Amino acid sequence: MSAVLSPAPRRPIRELPDELVSQIAAGEVVERPASVVRELVDNALDSGATQVTVRLLAGGVRLICVEDDGCGIAREELPLALRRHATSKIASLADLESVGTMGFRGEALAAIASVSELHLLSRTAGQASAFLLDSSSGELRPAARATGTTVEVKELFFSTPARRKFLKTDATELAHCVEAVRRHALARPDVGFTVWHEGKLCEQWRPGTPDQRLADVLGDDFLAESVAIEATIGPVRISGRAGIPDAARSRADWQFAYVNGRYVRDKVITHAARSAYEDLLHGHRQPVYALHLQVDPARVDVNVHPTKIEVRFRDSREVHQAVRRAVEVALSAPRAGNAAVPAASIPAATQPQWRQPAIPFVPQVGERVTDLAALWSRPDDAGVPSATRPTNDESPVGRVAEGTPTWPADPTPGQWPLGRAIAQLQGIYILAENALGLVVVDMHAAHERIVYERLKTQMDAQEIRSQPLLIPATFPATPAEVATAEANQATLELLGLQVTPFTPKTLAVRAVPTTLAQGDPVELARSVLAELAQHDASSVVERARNELLATMACHGAVRANRRLTLDEMNALLRQMEETERSDQCNHGRPTWRQLTVRELDALFLRGR
Repeated sequence: MSAVLSPAPRRPIRELPDELVSQIAAGEVVERPASVVRELVDNALDSGATQVTVRLLAGGVRLICVEDDGCGIAREELPLALRRHATSKIASLADLESVGTMGFRGEALAAIASVSELHLLSRTAGQASAFLLDSSSGELRPAARATGTTVEVKELFFSTPARRKFLKTDATELAHCVEAVRRHALARPDVGFTVWHEGKLCEQWRPGTPDQRLADVLGDDFLAESVAIEATIGPVRISGRAGIPDAARSRADWQFAYVNGRYVRDKVITHAARSAYEDLLHGHRQPVYALHLQVDPARVDVNVHPTKIEVRFRDSREVHQAVRRAVEVALSAPRAGNAAVPAASIPAATQPQWRQPAIPFVPQVGERVTDLAALWSRPDDAGVPSATRPTNDESPVGRVAEGTPTWPADPTPGQWPLGRAIAQLQGIYILAENALGLVVVDMHAAHERIVYERLKTQMDAQEIRSQPLLIPATFPATPAEVATAEANQATLELLGLQVTPFTPKTLAVRAVPTTLAQGDPVELARSVLAELAQHDASSVVERARNELLATMACHGAVRANRRLTLDEMNALLRQMEETERSDQCNHGRPTWRQLTVRELDALFLRGR
């Protein structure tokens, strides 16, 4: 039986003591040692520091020391620095509405001093010596130090032992402190950062370019598996890098978003970035990115959370659209264009020896491949020339059709980013040779993306054309399928499909999208009807368009175990190089992989 709390006796309203007020404020600002590190590094960067050093003991519980080489604090201002709501960063409401500094609330040092032993040592360029302030006694005395500031915080939460009990192990608190510095390091590649723990160097990031800092903080793999973003959309400028789908992680721990240099956790930015991966990531995989947004300070309110980790945009819709569009554009460009490099950049020992077999060839670089009918035609279609159609007694390589151009005698390495097709493996993979070595392509996954992007383009332009079937394809249908077909005639026509009742228990497919004319009409119709049955028919095109088109594309793509000629394989490679998002299929799987000659040499121990 639960105890019933009796109402407390009424107490008179009175002002709280200053010390208790500061400790309450500290509870909002200082959650753990990492909160102190973040606030002190904010101040160091605001002072114009080019080098910030953080020293910790016991994960920051026993000691947090932050040193910088910034402008310093004048002797007469040191006592003011520890008072609540004392700051040099704002002086009026107008300043508050357009904050351009990392800190501005003027309560961090006072809050930290109320729950720790704090010493403040600083020197400006014009002073003969530095001065040390003890927050406990208020004593101010000369000391030795170069220009800059050192803040020492000892025995955090010593005056509030209940708060100290909620801290985790030293290793956990250290990890949070390092993460706080890492977030600053990503925002300021021009500043050097060093973290020491128990006298040992933990992390060091030297000043450098943005890409160098990304590689130093997140690793070379992040730089190699991400695309650059640089766009200005409306009043928002977005820069940084977005990880390719292959680099996605199971947790959202590598998602860094900055607004005017300040690390934030903002739902608008997070949702916009994730939505840009809709066609590339599936399931619960989380993208990785480091995005920097520059917005007019007057259009963003940073004074909505004591720790300044949340912001509020004046127009969140424009920010959402800008972020989504910038990331989408960066991810949409096929990375196949990066697969080829100039011959001069390849070591002579690893340059491939280009041969000249008489095999089919596709248009020269720069010419757009527009006719891929062969890719979705069945081998027995009359429309496929016999010279390019494989037969039971013919090699999958096929013969060279009369008038078909052949490879030039000495093609330039890298002329085609995904190279020239040389074989088909197990009816599933296309093997191609390019300047770097071997390219392996999952032909169904690649073609599925090509068909999908084509359908999306046609849908956007309201140009999904239908091709009537000479003989309607009938199939036995369930009552649910018949009802769905009757209720969604307009939507089916918009998708280029004509499915009508033939008998009470039979449906007839009378027309299919031209792009998918050579596929199985019955299988396509059943898949689309199943999708329509799961969504609200009145909004299926808007809400489930991509899922519906992806289903259609999957059934329209060339299937595994389909033997392709070299003409067909090369046509697929050329179209991949020009199709947006062609590096991933509709289900988020990669469509191709590159094996360099150096990697192949390592497999066979060449050169050892």
